[in-house]
Amino acid sequence: MQLTCNIRLKRNRKKMNEEKRELILAFESSCDETSVAVIENGNKILSNVIATQINSQRRFGGVVPEVASRHHIEQVTICLADALQRAQVDYQDLDAVAVTYGPGLVGALLVGVTAAKAVAFAHNLPLIPVNHMAGHIYAARFRGEIEFPALALLVSGGHTELVYLKKPNSYQIIGETRDDAAGEAYDKIGRVLGIDYPAGKKIDELAHQGKDTFDFPRAMLKDDNFDFSFSGLKSAFINTVHHAEQVNQQLNQADLAASFQQSVIDVLVAKTMHALQQYPVKQLILAGGVAANTGLRDALSAVMKKKHSDVSLLKAPLSLCGDNAAMIGAAGHVAFRAGKRADLSLNADPSLEFDWITQ
Repeated sequence: MQLTCNIRLKRNRKKMNEEKRELILAFESSCDETSVAVIENGNKILSNVIATQINSQRRFGGVVPEVASRHHIEQVTICLADALQRAQVDYQDLDAVAVTYGPGLVGALLVGVTAAKAVAFAHNLPLIPVNHMAGHIYAARFRGEIEFPALALLVSGGHTELVYLKKPNSYQIIGETRDDAAGEAYDKIGRVLGIDYPAGKKIDELAHQGKDTFDFPRAMLKDDNFDFSFSGLKSAFINTVHHAEQVNQQLNQADLAASFQQSVIDVLVAKTMHALQQYPVKQLILAGGVAANTGLRDALSAVMKKKHSDVSLLKAPLSLCGDNAAMIGAAGHVAFRAGKRADLSLNADPSLEFDWITQ
């Protein structure tokens, strides 16, 4: 009888643990997307509300910080109410509040940080500070579990980095761009081609219609490091177009786009393969806004299958490559489990870098 009772008690405890949910309310406002999400156990999206500013910012050809901040102020409480309603939860159901506090535009960041602190204070909830770039990496958790150690190719609007992840909530930047990030280069050459901001998706589509006929430079391929440089590529592209205009020569836009994109892909893939030779990992993660580029996704899949079939490739879902609060909730879950907390003195840090945790 006693044995039967003990077995039942253990089963009941196991069932209670399995049924327990960890719900994190997440805020993202680092640039031109206001987003609030509710995430369950770090890998299930109950809601992910995004208010984009693309139409407002397009007329300026890029993001104007003051305009972005004002939009965030207008949208953050609306997104918050919508996220809770869609998730069918209330504040008493939450376990913590996560928020992007950097890097990004300082005014934009402050809106999200202030909103998150207000909710955490009003409802006595733990506040979790999240690095925006960690959010991009952990967006991959919605596709599958991350296996450690891992390597992340992080390609977003303002960052191009190779990040070594020894364990959860541990980040070591082993390579980064020395000038323009890949995403910045896309937007800058987009202006030259007359493509509206943001230009990345349209250039990707155009590139699939052309051929690599211009042979633009592939910077730093022979250097024994994992760093990137796209400034020379950008300059070569702009000079080619301007020279053609001066001599009244008509260039094929599709071929220009294909040549530019192939140069970017070749450098990103080559540097990543070089890093995989030096850092034995179980998994390669592709994340960030430029990770939605179909040319890059296909090229990386092909070369991984050929050269590193023993390393799994985990790509962030296309719908979560851009800025969103769901990825902040996923990274927040990992930081929450690691015991990372902030108090109400938390402030925006526009130049935030990764904390390298090695223990």
